[in-house]
Amino acid sequence: MTELPQPPNQPPTPSGYGHLPGPPQQGYGFAPQGENPYAQQPGCPPQPPTVPQHQVGLGGTGPGGPGPGMPPKKKLILVVAASVAAVLVLGGVGYVAFSGGDKDPEPVAQEPADAKPSGSPSVDKGDGNGDGGGAPTDLNAGRKQGEDKVLWLKTVKVDGPGAGLASKGQWVVGDTVAKSVGKTVTGYAVADGKEKWTVNFPAEICGMTDRTTDDGKTVVMYRNGETDTSDCNQIRMIDLKAGKEGWSKEVTKESAFDIFLDPDLALTGDTVTVNRLTRATAFRVSTGDKLFASPAEGCVPGRYAAGGGKLIAVATCYDADGTVEIQDADPVTGKKTWTNRLPKGWKVNRVYSVDPIVLDLGNETTKEHSIVVLGPDGQKRTTLTAEGNFSPECSVSYDDDLQGCATAVADAGTLYLPTKADLGKANEIVAFDLATGKAKWRVPAGEARTIVPLKAANGQLIAYRRAETDQGGEVLSIPAAGGTPTALLRHPSGVAAQIESTFYSPKVDYVDGRFLISTTRLTAQDKDEKLLMVFGK
Repeated sequence: MTELPQPPNQPPTPSGYGHLPGPPQQGYGFAPQGENPYAQQPGCPPQPPTVPQHQVGLGGTGPGGPGPGMPPKKKLILVVAASVAAVLVLGGVGYVAFSGGDKDPEPVAQEPADAKPSGSPSVDKGDGNGDGGGAPTDLNAGRKQGEDKVLWLKTVKVDGPGAGLASKGQWVVGDTVAKSVGKTVTGYAVADGKEKWTVNFPAEICGMTDRTTDDGKTVVMYRNGETDTSDCNQIRMIDLKAGKEGWSKEVTKESAFDIFLDPDLALTGDTVTVNRLTRATAFRVSTGDKLFASPAEGCVPGRYAAGGGKLIAVATCYDADGTVEIQDADPVTGKKTWTNRLPKGWKVNRVYSVDPIVLDLGNETTKEHSIVVLGPDGQKRTTLTAEGNFSPECSVSYDDDLQGCATAVADAGTLYLPTKADLGKANEIVAFDLATGKAKWRVPAGEARTIVPLKAANGQLIAYRRAETDQGGEVLSIPAAGGTPTALLRHPSGVAAQIESTFYSPKVDYVDGRFLISTTRLTAQDKDEKLLMVFGK
């Protein structure tokens, strides 16, 4: 085997990390893979002579280097598409090819009928439709025995630009669900969909985070004008519980090279960071006070990922190789206690989890990907290995850009990923043990359906089995240790399924016994369009 050249000032590569996962599937036109410092021994037979073997190792602290922590946006689209389509094939040649749709579904137990959310609402009938046609008279028409109900459907009728309007924001705080559309954020009663409040912005909303503070506050970015050349550099705090706007301010440049290209936000505790191409600035959510900003020299963070009261930075380093460095950061001061320099050519594509730290790393030159788990000290703990094509459904727009993978879910010891859903075949959710890097269980969607993780909490994974035109979706609970899924909600067939199944790339959530699904973009052609749909008992 050929030893991987060490990054600057790194300790020797530990032996025994194994070899590169098997080559990507044929037909995608990728170049042969090079040496992969993040591949882990998958425990399978040695690769045949036609597949080169490689030694690996993730280095530790080192001085820093320019080169973006993430590829430029156009290149990122290619990287993410490759990850979804084929390159994110974890594991080695010894694994049996994954075939997805031939397995019977696991038995699903129905939750007891008395498990209902507090304040069950009446159904809002005739408040919209699935395709812009006439409104249905009964959203639950065609509901079968044992199926739950549509609680309400909210539609909007707006006339906007030819490209349509973004409507990516969705936050559930207490008894309110808030939804963004264009230049507004509106709060609705979760129980019955009645409008509670609206906050108007002077220009288009252009950045946000799904996260809120413990007391229900979030921060939203908007443009400094309404022209095509307007910058996305204004921020405003919204109190989602009270339905009121808080402080507003402009995010000033930290240097002459500070470009507000594709900015996004990361929020944890009372800290929000405004991330952009080469710099980042942190503010206190409650007051708007500036906390810290990226340093002017060394390895400079351009983006932060947030969660669980923690921040980690993706920094670009000023060295000849343009290397990338991962750093921890104190949410109040920005000070770091550890760093991890990636080898030449490797970038951070996505952060699946901050606590624990789970990173999707890629090498654009060699078309390689690895999912790596770091320990509390920032050093490599393990690399995930399994067979199958995985589809974390990562956004390529402005909301939570670094963390915007809708179907990658982690808890303290497990990462849950869905496999790619091929037409007419069932996919699976795979649970990866973060301590060993190996798959510990799989749950198939069954019946040519698609299943994706939603959230992990209280020793359970909450998953969504997506709707078909003739069959409603389902919310399932799966024990973290694996086992038989339990149906928490079975959405109705008939009219409701026809609407639910037409939400494209939606925002979804399950809170207090209710499932919420909303659109992320409107055509804005002055006709009724579905915006937000809620299901419950």
